[in-house]
This record gives sequence, structure tokens and C-alpha cells, in this order.
Amino acid sequence: MVQLGMDYPTQWSRRSPARYVRDGVQSLFIAPVSRSFTSLDVRGSQHLVGEGPFVLASNHISHLDTPIVLAALPSRIRRHTVVAAALDTFFEQRSKAFMAVLFFNAIPIDRHKINRRSGEDALALLNDGWTLLIYPEGGRSPDGWLQDFKGGAAYLADRASAKVIPTYIDGIGGVLGPRYAKAPQYKAQKLRFRHHVAVAFGEPLAIEEGENLRRFSARIEDAVVALGRDVSGDPTYGKQPA
Repeated sequence: MVQLGMDYPTQWSRRSPARYVRDGVQSLFIAPVSRSFTSLDVRGSQHLVGEGPFVLASNHISHLDTPIVLAALPSRIRRHTVVAAALDTFFEQRSKAFMAVLFFNAIPIDRHKINRRSGEDALALLNDGWTLLIYPEGGRSPDGWLQDFKGGAAYLADRASAKVIPTYIDGIGGVLGPRYAKAPQYKAQKLRFRHHVAVAFGEPLAIEEGENLRRFSARIEDAVVALGRDVSGDPTYGKQPA
């Protein structure tokens, strides 16, 4: 019997048959559909160059964040990207786990406690050259504001000697918000099937000599905030109101 949770097998999704299926589904269905729901504006693609692997550290508003980021990535990177997916959301039902792994190359991440196996699995993939898409807030924003970053992205990038690409998604809460977002302002909107969305990639970051992981994580968060302010035009982005 196939186990769920951290025991759900994902290795098969990185073998040739699954990779061919995923590339076809993403290229011919997921990316075109994502673009049909948005007037997708991709910024900062010039930062996605050079030797990988990369850790894409993104803000998180909607369950549509993953397909829209994948649609924004150059195909050479998208084909070699794994997605850190919440253990308690995507790996509790076999059908949902199967689709997440096959279509998005998802791996389970325990977001509620330190799980050594989660980190080891993600680290092994980075060391094998896979790019990792991760949401350091640990889940969709409950209020639309950026939540404090957890240290996983900084830790994994440091251990794998990988560059972190700060990533910001703007406007995704307006796309089918009542279904896929969590913040009340999106849940209360009318169901809209098209909205302007921007995905911005920032300059690569690496841990500096003598810098600890806490400071590195804060610097990653600051970079996402800076992207958010630039793309959204909101100088208060990232600041939660009192």
C-alpha cells in the first residue's frame, strides 16, 4: 500500500516517463491556461542565468502561485524545478498527492515543525542540480500582507551552495480569489477569471562570509519586500498594519 505524508514516494516523478508527461502537461496545458487567466508580466528573467541550482523564495497568496511561477520560468529551468508543497495540504489524499507530484514535481515539506527528513530530501535534490521553489512564509498569507520568513530557504541555500532568487508575485489574489486565496479581501471578491499578474525575479543572493542564517533569511525577506514595493507601487508593502 502506498503511504502518504512524508512517506509518499516522489522519486518516480524525476524519471524520464513522468518528466515527459509533466513537460507536456505544463507546456501544453498548465502554462497556456495560467496565461489565459492573466495578462502575465514577467520581470527579471535576466537573473535566471548561470550555474544552478537556484532556490526560488517567493511570497505566497494563492494556490495558483505555483502554476503561475512555473509559467513565468524559462523552460530550461521549469523542466528541472521541484516544488516544496505543504505536507498537510497536498499529501494527505492519494489522488491529490499523485497530481501534485506528477504535474508539479512536488515534494512534501512539514511546515509546522522542524522535520529533518524534509530538509534532507530537499537538500539532496539541490545537490543533484534541481532548482527548488519554496514559500518561506510557510503557507498562504492569511491577511494579504507578507508574513515573517522561516529559515528553510536560507538553510538549504547555504548547505547546497545555491543562489537564492527572490521572487514576488503580484495580483494573483484577484484570479479566482474566493477559491484559491486565503486572505479575506480575496475571499470576498467576486469570482474573476482574468486579472493582471506580474512575476518578478530579483538578483541572486548568496550567504556572505561571517553571515549567520538568521541574517541571511532576513536579507532574503528584505529582497522580496523590495521587489513587492517596486512591482506593486505600494511603498508600504511588507509592513503589517498595527
